[in-house]
Amino acid sequence: MTSIKDVAKAAGVSTATVSRVLANNAPIKAETRERVLEAVAQLNYRPNLIARSLRAQKSAKIGLVVSDIRNPFFTAIGRAVEDAAYEQGYSVLMCNTDENPEKEELYLNLLHDENVAGVIFSPTQQFSAASSTYHAKMPFVIIDRAVESKETDMVLLDNVSAAYDLTVHLLENGYRKLAGLFGDASTTGQERSRGFHRALKDYQLNPVAAHFVSPRIKQGCDTTLALLDGPNRPDAIFTSNSLLTAGAFQALRERKISVPNEVAVVGFDETTWGDLVDPPITVMTQPTEEIGRTATELLFQRIQEPSRSPKTVILKGTLMVKGSSVKK
Repeated sequence: MTSIKDVAKAAGVSTATVSRVLANNAPIKAETRERVLEAVAQLNYRPNLIARSLRAQKSAKIGLVVSDIRNPFFTAIGRAVEDAAYEQGYSVLMCNTDENPEKEELYLNLLHDENVAGVIFSPTQQFSAASSTYHAKMPFVIIDRAVESKETDMVLLDNVSAAYDLTVHLLENGYRKLAGLFGDASTTGQERSRGFHRALKDYQLNPVAAHFVSPRIKQGCDTTLALLDGPNRPDAIFTSNSLLTAGAFQALRERKISVPNEVAVVGFDETTWGDLVDPPITVMTQPTEEIGRTATELLFQRIQEPSRSPKTVILKGTLMVKGSSVKK
């Protein structure tokens, strides 16, 4: 492996000069710079970025910790964060916790040891920003899940209003026997449950059922099958994330139930598969591009101004009405 000494020897300069050229942080004669860069290219030298970061006490990397990479919402967030970071000359280290607080702790420690400039993450339900020591260790921005803290930057969706509007859409289309499936792993599911129940209360209705389940396709399918086979079958199913939506739709297909004429289904987040099935799925979309970019901007602001007042940005969802909730 080529070392900085090899580059210095080939260019006829000191290793300190090579470092200054690569760091571009000191005046160097144009002729000398050209010789060094030519030697770097000929020898295919790649500087030890980690060592340079440690010496500089900063890194051109940020961390992104998501709760479930299988959820298309987090995939889209990851792309937006990566694009925004790349524009600023940063790379992104991505970690997936699977809603496991132990993995969350492990990855936050790992990112700290990697000397990242800061972290964007969606916390598990067990995470407590108030008791966390990470504020002192590195800047971070919370996305998707609210935490009780007055010292943390957050980018969130107005989940209660989004769920309320999605439920009202079902009610306005004549559905009255609504069942709700909500993820049990985060505050997001709780907030969307509140919006769901609030809308039903405003229409003087009670839900047929409301279940908190693991936010996975299998749990969505199994819970929906039990509802469909029960004595009080719903005429509409509200799901709080795209994986539960997929499970509910799978169950409806297994029971050969007509959607939306017999049972409607709605959910959150626009996905590729949701537009390919017949009928396409009505969803409340989240502005994933805006969430990712806003979180990245807040993180860079925090890196540059560690003592600035924290900001909470609350964004709105957009109702995308499709065939799964409008009777033919």
